[in-house]
Amino acid sequence: NRLKNFRAVATRYDKRAYIFLGTVTLAALVIWLRT
Repeated sequence: NRLKNFRAVATRYDKRAYIFLGTVTLAALVIWLRT
């Protein structure tokens, strides 16, 4: 799953929840725009 790849990057480099959520949101937007 693509979101899992983004999540792994987010949790590896920054443990703060708001950065994590922002990264997931950005990842979802990128995936949505590509489809």
